[in-house]
Amino acid sequence: MRDLETRDGLPEGLRVLLRDYPRDIWQSHRNFDALTRFWLDRHLMFRDLLRRVTAETEAFLDRRTEGRVYAARSARLTGLLLNELHGHHRIEDMQYFPVLSGLERRLSAGFDLLDGDHHALDGHLHTLAEETNAALRAVQSGAGARVRAGAAHARLGAFAGFLDRHLIDEEDLVIPVILHHAPRF
Repeated sequence: MRDLETRDGLPEGLRVLLRDYPRDIWQSHRNFDALTRFWLDRHLMFRDLLRRVTAETEAFLDRRTEGRVYAARSARLTGLLLNELHGHHRIEDMQYFPVLSGLERRLSAGFDLLDGDHHALDGHLHTLAEETNAALRAVQSGAGARVRAGAAHARLGAFAGFLDRHLIDEEDLVIPVILHHAPRF
């Protein structure tokens, strides 16, 4: 199976339930419940936080925001994104994925794939934190702040692609299993 950095979607063999439960029926399905909505809303939050921190970085790079404002907003948004992603992945790996994999054994390789994504994303999260911290230190010191913010912006762009790929694949695997089996956590 292809890893997070190179794949362009779930392998065909892991899309078996997605064919029976396509995205356009999810919200109207009788097994679409508050937990399913919460799960998808968390994914929307991650995308929104990433979009917001990227916009803050762009505003600083374009000189529409001063350094101290950029630093405060970027630190808050990036910290929130990193912490929330770590917590979300931990809950999935320890609680949800084992239950869902047990319900749909033919998709266990998909849950292994998502677990591998989490490990890959950890490395990307660490690098994103380092780049952000370097930009914040540069703003504080007044030396090379826009150069460092530019490097953080590039890292945000790369990370956005990896995160979106993972979130889409996770949704395409998890939501059909939930709709099919209606587990109660």
